[in-house]
This record gives sequence, structure tokens and C-alpha cells, in this order.
Amino acid sequence: MDWLKRMNNAMEYVETHLSEEIDFDQVAKIAYCSTYHFQRMFSFITSVPLSEYIRRRRLTLAAFELQQSDVKVIDTALKYGYESPEAFSRAFKKMHGVMPMSAREKGIALKAYPRLSFHISIRGDVEMNYKIEEKQGFEMFGVSTVINAAGEDSFEQPFVEIPAFWTKVVSDGTADRIRAAVGLGGNGQIHAVLYNHQGEKFSYMIGYFLPQSGLPGEFEKLQIPPQMYAIFPTGLYPDGQSGIHELWRRIWGEWFPSSNYEFANGPEFEMTYDRGNNMYEMEVWIPVVKKPGA
Repeated sequence: MDWLKRMNNAMEYVETHLSEEIDFDQVAKIAYCSTYHFQRMFSFITSVPLSEYIRRRRLTLAAFELQQSDVKVIDTALKYGYESPEAFSRAFKKMHGVMPMSAREKGIALKAYPRLSFHISIRGDVEMNYKIEEKQGFEMFGVSTVINAAGEDSFEQPFVEIPAFWTKVVSDGTADRIRAAVGLGGNGQIHAVLYNHQGEKFSYMIGYFLPQSGLPGEFEKLQIPPQMYAIFPTGLYPDGQSGIHELWRRIWGEWFPSSNYEFANGPEFEMTYDRGNNMYEMEVWIPVVKKPGA
């Protein structure tokens, strides 16, 4: 119940500041969590990023005001954070399908995104396996790319870009060179690290634990500090990937809101294991700390 109250208080802050610059740090503070934790959790619960939710609410209110008053388009644009009428008109048309001036025409169809609030939903009980482990510091090596999580489709974008990066690494032989560098066989499973979160972008490395012989020449090295992790398995699958999208959603949308832990800023892992008989399992490692007072 405390979590619901905090989240709804955060939404109240957003709603009452739609015509001002919204401080994401303050939104997260009201919800008693870090800015990154709040934005990640919000996206997985609602399937839309906080920035996109705010954009939709502003354009919804802008449409109401244009319909119901003689306010100038330029004044509405400035009120809701747009630097010019042109930028506002482009955003308005993208969402509503018409230009702002057309909003006053009788019978015109517009879109409205209602205010969001959080409630308890009673569903069939589906257990979620996890364990909490302290890990010593270690080093990873591999190849990395920057994953973009910006824009309207930012919730789904990582689930498009990450598989594409895996396809590239496998097809160009990089995955085999990583395996060869640590003496893994042709089917040896390599892992992935999500790190360096910078706003709506983060780095994603495909690699393995650094061998004692040191860093192989063509690869990058990543130092991982000592950390406590919440570790979640996907279960067994023939392809090793099924279930990973749903697992991420449940971690942020179900486990964090009901647990006594919060996200600790640090690298996250997608670990893949060969369990035999052509079956594979993945684990998601999330760095965590106990909530104050827990």
C-alpha cells in the first residue's frame, strides 16, 4: 500500500507540473527511489517511458484547451514546453492526426490519453524464483555497442537492437573469437552486460569473464565492482532466449514494487548456461541494495 501511495503521489506531481519543466529527480524522490529506478520501473509497468507519457498528457491537455478556448497556438505551444509553434504543430499532428488550428473544427476526432494512476490488480498467482547473492569484483571482456532507448518506441527498442547486435556478433565470427580466447567449445555460452546508463542510452557488452592470461588484443575490458545481486532465472528453453523479455518485465513491474530492495546503480547481466540435452537457461543479475529501513 505504501508503494501505491508513493507512485500515485509521484503521478500527482507530474500532473500538476505539466505546464512547467518536470524534474525527474523530484518525481523519483517522491516515489522514494532513484531516478533511474523510477524511470525503468515506470516503463515496464506501463509499457511507455515516463517522458513519452508526459508528452502525451501535455498534447492531450493542449487539445482540450484549443477546443474549448480562443487561446493562441503559440501560447499553448510555449505553455507545454515547445520552443516554437512549428515544433508544437509537428508533435500535435503526429499524435492527433490534425494541425492545432483544426482542433477547433466541429466534429474533429482527437486523441486523449487519460491521467495514469496505480491500483492493485488481483491475478492468478505465478511464482517468481530469485536469490540474493553477494559477488566479489571481477572483470569481463568482449565487444560492446550503445543501445538507444529514446523516442515513442523506447520501451521496445532495446528488445530490437540487442538481438540485432547478437546476430551481428555471431555472424561476423566475433562470438567464436570470444570463445576461443577463453577455451570454450564451439557451443560454449557467452554472456552480456548492460552498463553505463546515460539517460535514454546504455552500453551493452557481449563477452565472457576475463582469462588469467589477460585481455585478448581486439576486445574491450570491463571492471565489475563487488556488489549484491538479485538473480532471476528464465527457466529452461531450447533456444536460450525465450522468456527473457517477460522476465525483465516481471522484475521491474512485479518484483521491485513488492520487494525490500531497490536498484543499485551498476552493471546488470544476462547470463546464459548450457543445461544439457539441447536446453539452455538464462539468468538476469540486477544489482540491488536494501531499501532504507528494510
